Amino acid sequence: MIVLGLTGSIGMGKSATAKMFAEAGVPVHDSDETVHRLYAGKAAPLVEAAFPGATQAGVVDRVKLAGKVLGDPAALRKLEAIVHPLVRADADAFLARHRAAGAPIAVLDIPLLFETGGRDRVDKVVVVTASPEIQRQRVLARPGMGEEKFASILAKQVPDAEKRRRADFIIDTGLGFDAARKAVGAIIAELGDKHGTPRS
Repeated sequence: MIVLGLTGSIGMGKSATAKMFAEAGVPVHDSDETVHRLYAGKAAPLVEAAFPGATQAGVVDRVKLAGKVLGDPAALRKLEAIVHPLVRADADAFLARHRAAGAPIAVLDIPLLFETGGRDRVDKVVVVTASPEIQRQRVLARPGMGEEKFASILAKQVPDAEKRRRADFIIDTGLGFDAARKAVGAIIAELGDKHGTPRS
């Protein structure tokens, strides 16, 4: 089974691209969705122990938690030390399930793939990109987003140009989502051909 790492900076269209892989029948593991699930499950007591008052009714309250870690690198590292291993274990179980089921390709949707050393966990990397103008327009249209917040998020992410340099495949959503869907299909076909699996 080929494991594809799907990544891209904020506002590049990564979530929409992940859906395209799923619609094409490729199993997709979503790191962000996993964190949401863990915050309502096994991560909640661990987060509460590390950050008292960060949960409500046994579920992590993201607003309260943000108040405790934003702008505090040490607190953020402490939170990541709790959450990252749980997300990784969840992804490993996902891959094991689909490998056993005979899936030819599986996708790990990891927003911070390069930033968290995730490159060694995947066979190929797909980077979703768009022009800086399109990215900015998309991000600033989000509720609660401003210039300062956008700048601070970008500062924590590997620059788009560097991601593209390290990619095996690039999908430019700035060309429109039909073009992106075609690019997804081409990647699936190419990997299927290389590994002798039938095209879908």
